[in-house]
Amino acid sequence: MHRTTDRPAEPTPVLPALPAGTDPLLQLEYQTELPSGPGATRCLRHPHELSLRGIPAMCTVCRARRDWLLINHSRNVWIVCRCSNQWLEPEISRADFDALIDIPDGTIYPSVEHGLAALGFDGAFAGIYLG
Repeated sequence: MHRTTDRPAEPTPVLPALPAGTDPLLQLEYQTELPSGPGATRCLRHPHELSLRGIPAMCTVCRARRDWLLINHSRNVWIVCRCSNQWLEPEISRADFDALIDIPDGTIYPSVEHGLAALGFDGAFAGIYLG
């Protein structure tokens, strides 16, 4: 049979194996554990206005003032607008980001780009407030 595409097959991610004989419930807990630590990238929707030192954050492209996505990686926090404009925000620390998290939803995306698209911050909803 002839192939219709020339794309190489993407390898499937492999989770580290637990020792044989491990309790299945412990194995499930291990496999569903959320990424954490300094190398983890975390996202948080923030539907309300975001005030930085008393000044509301505003997108420089579409002038939006609410409905943000905050992305935390290491010590840095980026703000992403629905129009896909994003910027590093030095006024928000990792501790500030942690304080904004009430209950993380636990959704894990294979990459930041997949997360942006799934959450509607890839420019598809530019100019629209959701939430």
